Amino acid sequence: MPDIELNKSQLPERAKPWFALADFAALAISFVAAVGLLWLFRSHRFGGSLHNWWLWEGQQQAAGFLGLALITVATFWWRGHYSLRLPFWDELLEILRSLLLAALLNGMLVLLGKFAISRFLWPVSWGVALLMLPWLRGAMRQALLRAGIWQLPTVIIGASANAHEAYRAMMSEAQLGFDVQAFLAVTPAGAEQLAHSTIKVVQLSPDELLGWLDANGRPHVVVAAAQDEMRAIETQVEQLSLRYKDLHVIPPIAGLPLFGVVPHHFFSHEVLLLRVRNNLTVKSLTALKRAFDLFGAGVGLLLLSPLFAFVAVQIKRQGGPGAVFFGHVRVGMNGAPFKCWKFRTMVHNSQEVLENLLASSAEARAEWDKDFKLKNDPRITPIGAFLRKTSLDEIPQLWNVIKGEMSLVGPRPIITEELERYGDKVDFYLEARPGLTGLWQVSGRNDVSYAERVALDAWYVKNWNLWYDVAIVCKTIKTVTRGSGAY
Repeated sequence: MPDIELNKSQLPERAKPWFALADFAALAISFVAAVGLLWLFRSHRFGGSLHNWWLWEGQQQAAGFLGLALITVATFWWRGHYSLRLPFWDELLEILRSLLLAALLNGMLVLLGKFAISRFLWPVSWGVALLMLPWLRGAMRQALLRAGIWQLPTVIIGASANAHEAYRAMMSEAQLGFDVQAFLAVTPAGAEQLAHSTIKVVQLSPDELLGWLDANGRPHVVVAAAQDEMRAIETQVEQLSLRYKDLHVIPPIAGLPLFGVVPHHFFSHEVLLLRVRNNLTVKSLTALKRAFDLFGAGVGLLLLSPLFAFVAVQIKRQGGPGAVFFGHVRVGMNGAPFKCWKFRTMVHNSQEVLENLLASSAEARAEWDKDFKLKNDPRITPIGAFLRKTSLDEIPQLWNVIKGEMSLVGPRPIITEELERYGDKVDFYLEARPGLTGLWQVSGRNDVSYAERVALDAWYVKNWNLWYDVAIVCKTIKTVTRGSGAY
């Protein structure tokens, strides 16, 4: 009798044509939208007649674009976009690379072919596609999940901390479609480690593993075994690599940098060589990060200057006498102190108010000693509460970024007393410039424990790359608009 029931109607292969249709529709819509924008902003090109423009130029433009759209969709199919389950930001990077290449090919075709060309239409078509295609593909994936087509019945081999972390990571991105139905514990101690799991834990001997998978409809397998578990099932994993077209393996390599790891293998030896690089030690990459910081901070200061003026007036009205900006000494890269700027969010006699509160309230004292923060802080003005809720109080740190004391993205700047709380991970903090935003801010901010915050800062430094900076900036905008976890 099977231990789990798999839904036989869940056939992920059926999703592939739907994803291809969504991608082609997104590209076609992008071209139509670009024509609409051309008509809106440069209607003189139509000579007063959309029909005449279509006969003279539009057909050639449409044929070139849609031909490349078909090639792009075929490339996505060939590269496994419609069957592989990539984390969102990895998939988005793949999409952007493919679309940028298609846009360049489109430009080369119309130029080399000496077609009648609008210098507006083809770049705008692909520019709109950069937004439209990821959105429509995500919407299609969500629809297929609701229809029960994209789910993939999955079991995790392993019952260690590595297996549990693998499960958490897989569940963090629901659109991957992994329907985890059981942990398979292959050592006697395994089941005990997941005794409180909400997912079924099946205790098996290594010899029973392959038979159990066959008896339960051969669900997708994720091998997330610890080292002792892996030694116990070496033979079975070898057999699984023959029986399954695709396996996912999540090795226990906690602590190692993950991004940019390049795998190599030795001919005729079952040894995997991983080349790991610290990107923050590569001068060309750190120069690129600095250029990204300067551009982002410069544009931000320019666009937000009217907001600065409004906020300054409100701070003076509500906070009483004192400066509009508040500078607090924080620890920078390599331990260098710097003054970190914020909008003042408290009353002018904030220190006196804090001392009186901590002296009179043991609960407030305990909260302050734990995180150096108070959830209901009586020192904060109404405009200050708004600035903190939206994180706009930290916008003046753009000046710190311009000066090179901070980065747009990095570990959260801390005071000297907090360094000891980083323990053996303090070197990760000191290796990078502190950030205006970072993983902590987009992972719950003040709802995240200090230990989790340290782990997030260390993960960022170990795995830094410019694409992750872009991802964190985008996630920051989403987090700030929601105002979650801020006080």
